[in-house]
Amino acid sequence: MSYLCDASRSLLLVIDLQQKLMPVIADGERVLKRAMLLAQAARLLGIPVVGTAQQPLRLGPTMPDIHALLDKTIEKTGFDACASADFLAALEGDRDELIVLGCEAHVCVLQTALGLLHRKRKVRLVADAIGSRDNADKAAAISRAQAAGADILSSEMVMFEWMRDSEHPQFRQILKLIK
Repeated sequence: MSYLCDASRSLLLVIDLQQKLMPVIADGERVLKRAMLLAQAARLLGIPVVGTAQQPLRLGPTMPDIHALLDKTIEKTGFDACASADFLAALEGDRDELIVLGCEAHVCVLQTALGLLHRKRKVRLVADAIGSRDNADKAAAISRAQAAGADILSSEMVMFEWMRDSEHPQFRQILKLIK
């Protein structure tokens, strides 16, 4: 496993960025903006993007802008997406580096990250692209995920590690997204 994020091994997981949930998330607009940046960069770099939706009849569908960037959406009822056979099937293949973002940080994001770590998967949690209703819950989730073995990164760290070099063919396109 590389010490840096590796675009050829990464899979972006977008956890529960849903219409009825996002308005109550602290800094929800920023969380969604950072998630969009990562999903757009993933598209440019050929990185698969898998989303989840927690009880979509209750929490609404995935936010439209991010939904358009997903390769697949898994509907679920369990907080840990790993409890879903469909979710685990979506992770099959040689992409063993899971870049995780979404809401709520201390519930579905954390439980999914812990479930993945329990299954010996490499988890990289994107701190500026996760959110909770209360920032204290988000901070606790980051701390617990890190203690359990998840790497904690920012969205820009992920994007620049995916490219590795300013000579990367998509560098200018991704730089436009960031600015």
